Amino acid sequence: APVEEEPTAEEPVAEAAPVEEEPAAEEPVAEAAPVEEEPAEEPVAEAAPVEEEAAAEEPVAEAAPAGEAAPAAVQEEAAPAAVAAPAISASAVKALRDKTGAGMMDCKKALKETEGDVDKAEEYLRKKGIAKAEKRAGKTAAEGLVSSYIHAGSRIGVLLEVNCETDFVARNPDFKELVDTVAMQVAANPDVMYVDVGDADAAWVAKEKELEMGKEDLLSKPENIREKIVDGRITKLIGEKALLEQAYILDTNKTVKQAVQEAVAKLGENIQVRRFARYNLGEGIEVAKKDFAEEVAEQAAKKEATPAEEAAPAAEAPPAEEAPPAAEKNIQISAKDVKSLREKTGAGMM
Repeated sequence: APVEEEPTAEEPVAEAAPVEEEPAAEEPVAEAAPVEEEPAEEPVAEAAPVEEEAAAEEPVAEAAPAGEAAPAAVQEEAAPAAVAAPAISASAVKALRDKTGAGMMDCKKALKETEGDVDKAEEYLRKKGIAKAEKRAGKTAAEGLVSSYIHAGSRIGVLLEVNCETDFVARNPDFKELVDTVAMQVAANPDVMYVDVGDADAAWVAKEKELEMGKEDLLSKPENIREKIVDGRITKLIGEKALLEQAYILDTNKTVKQAVQEAVAKLGENIQVRRFARYNLGEGIEVAKKDFAEEVAEQAAKKEATPAEEAAPAAEAPPAEEAPPAAEKNIQISAKDVKSLREKTGAGMM
């Protein structure tokens, strides 16, 4: 029986829980997280700023490309600026329309093409009008208007025919205004003889050339030089006689021809000034000119030299009727009074 009790006495060995508790007490060693955190604070981790500094320094190496790219950036910025520069105002469009008479969209386009310069835009539209006129020149123009203009005082009159392609354009107010203005132009230029330089009469040109060749200021010149000078003078003379080469009365900075070309560009049809006739009151009538005082004296002499047959009835007349002629003979009428009365009344001199 005592042998069996010994093992029971050793049971406390099995209860050596404290030995197990010691490792549990040492568990804080495993919790030594600070030791693990220290590596997180390693200088290597702090070297990241060095990398960042290197990264920050990298743009210095890339600075050269950036410097080279700067002009491109400037160009990119400049390009929008160049596009935005010609901001076309409504007032500029209106000013160009007033000058040229062109359509609103044509004026706007011209201003954009010339960066808002009104003078350059006007020249642009003129060139465009010439190009359009040349394109339409081959089209048949059989419609149009015959216009008349009577100058103040009714002493000068003009008939003018201007043709276009359709009656629709012929009724257009702009076309009518052009025709009326050109008719007025004919009245204002008494020297015009024909429409265009090509219409000059060949016989007249030959005669003028002959007269120029015989002028004293050219006689001393060599033949070839004289020929060139005469050709230049004749060309100028032909232009002075052509209607289309005259300065346009509504804008003297352009010719009648340019005004017609602008109308072609605006209305979109071929327009041709075909013919005109100019009338001056009394033109071609030969009038004998006399001194007014001599004319009065002549008429008075004729009256005094009345034939005897006219005097006989006066003698047979009663005395009461004879008295007035006697009174008439005593009245002295001056030529000045007769002239003054004629100017006032328009009556005949007698």
